[in-house]
Amino acid sequence: MSIAITEKDFFAQVTQIFKKNGLSSLLSMEKTEKLYQLTERLITENEKYNLTAITEPKRIILQHYADCATLCAHLPKGAKICDVGCGAGFPSLVLAILREDLSILAMDSTAKRVDYVRESAELLGLTSLRAVCARAEEAGKDPALRESFDFVTARAVAQMRVLCELCLPLVKVGGRMIAMKGKNARYELADAKKALSLLGAKESAVIDILLKDDAEEASHPLVILDKVTRTPAAYPRPYAQISKKPL
Repeated sequence: MSIAITEKDFFAQVTQIFKKNGLSSLLSMEKTEKLYQLTERLITENEKYNLTAITEPKRIILQHYADCATLCAHLPKGAKICDVGCGAGFPSLVLAILREDLSILAMDSTAKRVDYVRESAELLGLTSLRAVCARAEEAGKDPALRESFDFVTARAVAQMRVLCELCLPLVKVGGRMIAMKGKNARYELADAKKALSLLGAKESAVIDILLKDDAEEASHPLVILDKVTRTPAAYPRPYAQISKKPL
């Protein structure tokens, strides 16, 4: 399947949407070219992998690329990041394109999606991104990964009580977890106070993001948590326990 937009029109739309949302400084000709190549690959491979329900290029730019780009303002130069439940590579592939200084580990439990992310990174020359097939609750017990990341990101993965136990064991003390959430973010966060306390974190901020295009708006909050103390060795628990009895 070929992409239903010319490269020239794609460039114009990326430029327009990123400018409208205050993200222009993240773009260059080379990065926009890589976003175009990623879009071609996403639409083609979506036939096999069911990667996204959003297949119209302009909506991909707004709801995937600009959406993921909003994380950049919260990630300092050279940060080491783990993207839990990376799925189709959002935000990990977009961050690797827009921020070459970041070191990114994309993690997912579905091998086909990890293969897609890994192959996409190789095709686009994204040497700062590594993709692994792993379950977050098992990775959180791995001494090589546990409490080793400056930031752990998660986009549309799970409700906060579950997500905190999956992600916070991977965050180093002094680091942060950033969850890209939907309209129930504040309710979920309030419900997760016990989980935060047990896992060594505290709320830093909930930042409302409103993405705009001429014909469409999309909103989501970024939930930012600070890791203040080490996570007790008992966590994370096996996923069956996490899902059956969230903290």
